[in-house]
Amino acid sequence: MMPLTSLQLFKNLSDETRLSIVLLLREMGELCVCDLCAALDQSQPKISRHLAMLRESGLLLDSKHGKWVHYRLSPHMPLWAAQIIEQAWLSQQDNVQAIARKLASANFSSSGKTVCI
Repeated sequence: MMPLTSLQLFKNLSDETRLSIVLLLREMGELCVCDLCAALDQSQPKISRHLAMLRESGLLLDSKHGKWVHYRLSPHMPLWAAQIIEQAWLSQQDNVQAIARKLASANFSSSGKTVCI
């Protein structure tokens, strides 16, 4: 994989859905595709396409848990890119946290585990 350039980062973050995915992952740590679909009210194919773009650029890592794929921000992204994401998160913190609270209350069972359908 080629090193992330500032142009690639800004192209990725210029899309509202991709920016929302990155900010939600910054807030919540790790989410599965079904969580992101619910949080952003988007279809699974659309979210998956955006996740693939973010993963290919090196911003995300994925891991398979049973039949679900979970995504998280890559700890290997350049520091400058992480700082830009942090500043974007700070500027949208209230909105992102509201979405995260809504998602947590809607998708978690009493056992504290995600309920994906």
